[in-house]
Amino acid sequence: MQAWNQTVDAFQRYVLLRNRTLTAKMFFYSALIVVFPLLLVGTISYHRSSEVLEQEAGQYSWQIIEQVKAHVEYYVQDFEIDTLRIINHPDMNRFLKMRTMEEMKQSGIQTDIEQVLKNAAYSRSDISNITVIVHDEQVIDAIDYDSPYSAKQLQQEYWYASIPEDSSPKLISRVVRGRDHQEQVISIVRRLISPNTLEPIGIMIMDVNFKRIQEIAEKVAIGRTGFLYIIDAQNHYVYHPDLQQVGKPANGKSFNMMLDQESGTMTDEDKPRNFLTFSLSHYLGWRLVTSIPYSELTNGAAYIGRTIFWTLIVSLAVAYLLGIGFAASLVNPIRRLQRFMKKVEVGDFSGKLEVHSKDELGLLTHGFNKMVEKLEDLLEEIYFTRLRETEASLRQKETELKVLQSQMNPHFLYNSLETLRGMALDQDMDDIGSMAASLAKLLRYNLKNASPKVTLQEELSFCEVYLRIQKYRFEERLEYELDVPDWALEQNIAKFSLQPIVENSMIHGIEPGVGLMHIRITAERDSEHSFCVVILDTGVGMSDEQLQYIHRDLEGKDVLAGGAHIGIANVHRRIAYLYGPTFGVSLQSASGHGTVVRIRLPYIEASEELRREQGVLMKSSGL
Repeated sequence: MQAWNQTVDAFQRYVLLRNRTLTAKMFFYSALIVVFPLLLVGTISYHRSSEVLEQEAGQYSWQIIEQVKAHVEYYVQDFEIDTLRIINHPDMNRFLKMRTMEEMKQSGIQTDIEQVLKNAAYSRSDISNITVIVHDEQVIDAIDYDSPYSAKQLQQEYWYASIPEDSSPKLISRVVRGRDHQEQVISIVRRLISPNTLEPIGIMIMDVNFKRIQEIAEKVAIGRTGFLYIIDAQNHYVYHPDLQQVGKPANGKSFNMMLDQESGTMTDEDKPRNFLTFSLSHYLGWRLVTSIPYSELTNGAAYIGRTIFWTLIVSLAVAYLLGIGFAASLVNPIRRLQRFMKKVEVGDFSGKLEVHSKDELGLLTHGFNKMVEKLEDLLEEIYFTRLRETEASLRQKETELKVLQSQMNPHFLYNSLETLRGMALDQDMDDIGSMAASLAKLLRYNLKNASPKVTLQEELSFCEVYLRIQKYRFEERLEYELDVPDWALEQNIAKFSLQPIVENSMIHGIEPGVGLMHIRITAERDSEHSFCVVILDTGVGMSDEQLQYIHRDLEGKDVLAGGAHIGIANVHRRIAYLYGPTFGVSLQSASGHGTVVRIRLPYIEASEELRREQGVLMKSSGL
């Protein structure tokens, strides 16, 4: 612990300059506050500008590559169509049907085939030569002199073994030799298939010079010194500004990194480094690559770095010059405030410190002047807060008193009703005895179970007792029906949910003086996880204004305040508390057409054992 305290003390003394004057602290930290933000902003700006430049260069290069790729693909497609025209020529078709070399020589068709190849080669200036090799030995060229390549020499080339067997074209780059020169070409190679046996009997090679591709590539401007090149699937240069590189292997490391994705950007590992953007042509099997020296991309970022450096130097010099004056402007007001605070320490709250500025020090001085005034306001606020707390406490006790006043001793009432029932039976007043017994059952239902939930069957039995009592009162004016399916009897419902709603129906439906009123209680499935208990009556109904008023009571009425519709609001609030806000009471009514009350409750699958226990409970309750 002592070592930790020593470390903290040393940090405050040497880093936070605890024992230095405020002028020295301001002089030091004013410069520090300028340097660090500028360094941070400069570093972030430098790296971000480098990233943006790379992204823009990559996007620009990718657009160029896509345009060049489209031109080259269309360009190569034309030559592939030319090779198909040659293969489908009648003379070539007749030539391919010949089975042996003797048959070919005897027929004299070789001259016709040479003419077909020459006509195709002379039709375009960018076709250097067309060669046909059959039976791995016969070579026919479109040039006027003998081919410099024998069939065996061509078979030893790196690309020969990879020619597709199904006559689909393959593109390769190579260097061909003439009598007195060498030429870099792109060769379109196809297998020749015998129409008789459908087996390969030779190959056709169309050599295309780089005249058109070079024209397209030379029109591409990528930076000051950037260029475009093309490599094939075997990592050989198909095109390069330095034509000496055509046909030679490209940089293996860069090619391997390009194999992992079809297009993208990367920086190679060469010295100097180059920024590469590449895209794969699925049609050609080639990768088009643009190369820009990485130093070109970073020129802008380097300029930003130099600007930040000189800005930092100038800002630091200005900070040192202004720091002294700024520190002095702070120290003098602080010293005046310090002297005034000493007066307050001894209990003198009478004076005030004059405010000379509107900055933080001026606000601090003004706040200190207001502190004494605020103390009085704070005391007054505490007084009113305690007054409100006392008022709330009185309200709570008043609520508790109302609850206590509304309570009665149910045991006393139950014993009194039993006595009344016995006296009625002694006097042969069976109706009075039956009504007293029903009232006793209602009280016993209240006493026997303190749980807030009961089964629907128990609640229906309690409600039926209530209706039986009302039947004695209204006689022929009241009819009721309990039509609840068996699956619903075992479901849970909030205790004392049905009786308040039925009572409300009778108060607003039958007591206004209508004739016969019918009350029907049933249940129906609402969804997979819920059901509804429906109470229908044929009373006078309600107007739209009354219905809207009741709906507002269901949501916001204070059930402790009493008033109209308190029973329905109580039922709705208890169901929402027990089962969640999606469950509760809803009403539908129209004036003169009765009322429908729906109690939405959760549906729970009950086991056979639970149903047996509920049956035993119902029998033991006597309801």
